[in-house]
Amino acid sequence: MMDKIEIREVKNTDFDTIFVFINELENQKFDVNRQREIFTENLANPYNIYLLATIDTKPVGFLSCHIQHLLHHSGLVGEIQEMYIRPESRNLGIGHKLVDKLKRIARDQRVIQLEVTSDIKRELAHKFYKNQQFIDTHKKFVYLLTE
Repeated sequence: MMDKIEIREVKNTDFDTIFVFINELENQKFDVNRQREIFTENLANPYNIYLLATIDTKPVGFLSCHIQHLLHHSGLVGEIQEMYIRPESRNLGIGHKLVDKLKRIARDQRVIQLEVTSDIKRELAHKFYKNQQFIDTHKKFVYLLTE
């Protein structure tokens, strides 16, 4: 029998799970109190979409998208900020289900475009997004203010 994959909106009670996922995604240990502040603030913002993937109720993946009005698009644009699937749950279609759910929610909110930036070294992620019909159109430039 196939395990049941579900995608649902994140709740405040999901913080501990999301905290673990973000630490694994970035391969570092963030300050838990600062992360809880950011999580709570972002979850309360109606222009943010946080989705959790579960298999038989066990959390296995996460996606966050921030939506904003952009002048140069004359409308709402959503940008995927984070997406993470636990290694043992990859290649089961979970990422596809997360992105599909995001697309449905974004359309309902009249978002005109979804975007994602992915680190240059994450070649498998690039392939994934291309398979989801995302088009490679931009380069991202970063200036670190913390150094």
